[in-house]
Amino acid sequence: MPNDKLSTSMEDYLETIFILQNEGKSARSKDISEKLSVKKSSVTNALQLLSEGGYINYNKYSEVTLTDRGMKYAREVYKRHETIKEFFENVLQVDSELAEENACKIEHVIDKKVFDKLSCFLEFIMQSDITCVNIEKFRQVCEKS
Repeated sequence: MPNDKLSTSMEDYLETIFILQNEGKSARSKDISEKLSVKKSSVTNALQLLSEGGYINYNKYSEVTLTDRGMKYAREVYKRHETIKEFFENVLQVDSELAEENACKIEHVIDKKVFDKLSCFLEFIMQSDITCVNIEKFRQVCEKS
């Protein structure tokens, strides 16, 4: 994770720009506003702050793009989000919507060391032979609780 820590909302803006760009869509204030369900004025203020911090290239009337610094930060936030969501869905068998909602909250506060361990565990579990790790038994035990 980058050393500089942005607020939860600023991380959400960077992640949204990252997602829009990866989907091949333009990241304009209007698009960001719609995706995050926030007012355009809030988006404008956030974009100005992110631009001042060197995370994005922002001009009021053009598409927003991530700088190298912003791209690095956004990738990390997105990776945390997707890893946590995958853990919830594939290991804990949490429904997709609930997994998404909780991953979005946790991605901002999880400690780097804890995240690295979670990521390693998820990778191990997903690549393990069923005879090595009985994930089905784990899931059955979880269903009872």
